[in-house]
Amino acid sequence: MTPSLALMLQLTILLPLLATFAIAVTGKQPNLRESVTIIISLAVLYCVINLYQALKTGASIEVSWWELMPGLDISFVIEPLGMLFALIASFLWLITTIYAIGYMRGHHEENQTRFYICFALAISAVMGLAFSANLFSLFIFYEVLTLSTYPLVTHAGTDKAKQGGRVYLGILLSTSVVFFLLAIVLTRLISGTLEFTAGGVFDDNIDTTIAGAILVLFIFGIGKAAIMPFHRWLPAAMVAPTPVSALLHAVAVVKAGVFTVLKVCIFIFGLDLLPQLPTTEFLLYLATFSVLVASIVAMRQDNLKARLAYSTVSQLGYITIGALLATSSGVIGSSMHIASHAFGKITLFFCAGAILVASHKSNISEMRGLGYTMPITMGAFFIGSLSIIGVPPAGGTWSKWFLLMATVETGYWVVMVTLMLSSLLNIAYLLPIPYHAFFPGKDAKPANSAIKEAPLPSLIALTITTFGCLIMFIYPQPVYELAQAILTVSGVSHGQ
Repeated sequence: MTPSLALMLQLTILLPLLATFAIAVTGKQPNLRESVTIIISLAVLYCVINLYQALKTGASIEVSWWELMPGLDISFVIEPLGMLFALIASFLWLITTIYAIGYMRGHHEENQTRFYICFALAISAVMGLAFSANLFSLFIFYEVLTLSTYPLVTHAGTDKAKQGGRVYLGILLSTSVVFFLLAIVLTRLISGTLEFTAGGVFDDNIDTTIAGAILVLFIFGIGKAAIMPFHRWLPAAMVAPTPVSALLHAVAVVKAGVFTVLKVCIFIFGLDLLPQLPTTEFLLYLATFSVLVASIVAMRQDNLKARLAYSTVSQLGYITIGALLATSSGVIGSSMHIASHAFGKITLFFCAGAILVASHKSNISEMRGLGYTMPITMGAFFIGSLSIIGVPPAGGTWSKWFLLMATVETGYWVVMVTLMLSSLLNIAYLLPIPYHAFFPGKDAKPANSAIKEAPLPSLIALTITTFGCLIMFIYPQPVYELAQAILTVSGVSHGQ
């Protein structure tokens, strides 16, 4: 390992921290403050891309910061799953920053400096979490991410925002302390290690009942994955500004949750042990229940952000299902869905924010005819919807294909039917929005000619993520190769 690569790994975590100080100093000069944010996000993306290139060549990159006691240390390592998460987060931090410049100014938001500071802190936590070499390191950055995003959820300062923040913080911290931390302690006591290990950390003599109980603690403890009944924090957080919603739903928080679920399933339990545990099937059906019920609830929401929030709960269930199926197709599907859902859902939230800034509309029932005055935004919403549904020409097609293949391979026909039914429900609650925007019907009021597209930075950002949805369909190879590399690192061959 060359010193430069070790330095780059550390800079991905430290640069966003340095950004917080620079943003605070330049807070009274918005142009300079936002330039600092963009420059540092570009620097982080540059470091991550270089680490990605090194990983492709087979480089081994490990860094240790601090050993609290033997077996409990804060250390980092580059591996394919963490790299996939880091690439998505670093790229979308840059794009969300561009979007936020247009949104925060166009919506005349207060406390913008605090917003950019907390955003940078959250990205630093994401990078630390993505590259964590063990459960101890991951848990620390997992909690830092929760705390750093709380001020973003309560950004508006209203009673509703504070209530949403209390629900957000209460559920995420309580699940972490009651379930997640206990699962980590039991894992250490039984296995003697918290290091992420190919094939898992438990030996062949482990009592499957005990291991199954630990798995339940992990899945319930990783509240950011929003599995029911620990999902209410996600709709509650919709009181936040749209760039924060995009951060929560596509870049950082929920992806940290499902990323952690995948890490635990693959590198703590191992794909050989998971199917043997008595609780795996229960959790699999619980995730399936979350997928279906959240889709049904989404259909009943008139508020656009609330509909997208419940859609996210449903889509996260897909990733948890793929992890629990414990097959190569499931892992590939879940990994690719992290990427495809990120681009699809961030596009939809960007569009929701653009509609709010330009037309001051937040309810779907008020959006008929908007396609005439906001054609770029509503066209982007259509493409983002296709990615979430999982049909060509959008990237979600491939991830859902592999997930369905995994259900066929394992014979979980109820799960397969539910995933297909959920996609039909996706169509029912997403496609009518752009359809009625462009074809409002004879009885609809004529579009207000005073409504224009959102500010240019926001428009540029949502256009980039829309093209990302299309590119991931046309050229999915980089994401697929990383997903395959996860299997290689975990000691599983594709096709097993």
